[in-house]
Amino acid sequence: MMDETFLTTEEVLEYLQVNLRTVYRLIKAGKIPAVRVGRQWRFRKRDIDAWLDSQRPRGGGTRATPAAAVRQPSGTTRPRVLVVDDEASIRDLLAKTLALAEYDVDVAPDGRSALERMRMYPYDLLIADLKMPGMDGLTVIREAKRYRADLPVLIITGFSTESSAIEAVNLGVAGYLTKPFRVPQVLAAAAKALGE
Repeated sequence: MMDETFLTTEEVLEYLQVNLRTVYRLIKAGKIPAVRVGRQWRFRKRDIDAWLDSQRPRGGGTRATPAAAVRQPSGTTRPRVLVVDDEASIRDLLAKTLALAEYDVDVAPDGRSALERMRMYPYDLLIADLKMPGMDGLTVIREAKRYRADLPVLIITGFSTESSAIEAVNLGVAGYLTKPFRVPQVLAAAAKALGE
């Protein structure tokens, strides 16, 4: 027998870790099916899971789709974001959140692989953790700015210091979020950095 579990709007907000506006955008765009029951929306959990599976981010050592194929799916361009964080849970959360908000997302577990991806593909936004083993976030940002000086950058960190904040400002970062952050903060900072 098929799973016919239905979720309320509140449960979907918690399950997807997004805000109400994003859920309404997804319903309106036909991305996630919903049924109106009185004044409430109901969502079939398997439909949400199927949609999430279709939105899985590329990356993590897998071969990414060439930029030209990704950038022109139906005549529109979606901003392309690279997320660099050594914590898999943070990478996954950011990738899922940004994909739900209609961004094309690639992920990298460390600075070296991030720079390798940046050599291969153009990005519209870089989101980098500051403290990572090996190459730290500020080094990644300095190198990224060599590829594209005007690349918008968001920093996420659990270890904020005054000196790192000052250096980030000097590097021209568009935003500085401290962990733990909330999903709407990330979406707002990304939109602001991209001028949306």
